[in-house]
Amino acid sequence: MIRHIVMFEFAKEAKGKTAIENAVIAKDLLLELTQKLDFIRRMEVGINASEAADTNYTLCLTCDFDSIEDLNRYAVHPEHLRVGEFIGDVRISRACVDYEL
Repeated sequence: MIRHIVMFEFAKEAKGKTAIENAVIAKDLLLELTQKLDFIRRMEVGINASEAADTNYTLCLTCDFDSIEDLNRYAVHPEHLRVGEFIGDVRISRACVDYEL
């Protein structure tokens, strides 16, 4: 099993929306992927709490896959790329780690 964790820092404003508004859109788009890609075993998406430090990342994505091959399929899948395009337009940084469970 492979766990894929990605954290995104969103621009304070992008596409006419705040970071949190864009994070909510991104969360919805990401969660829709679980209905479209049957090789995602588990997905959790969290948005930084309003009371938490503003130096934290805006959004955290955690996904589980059966194998690194499935993670690689996810990475290049057109549905994932569509979501990634939106996030790429509103984020200012990204951090990621993939590890075996």
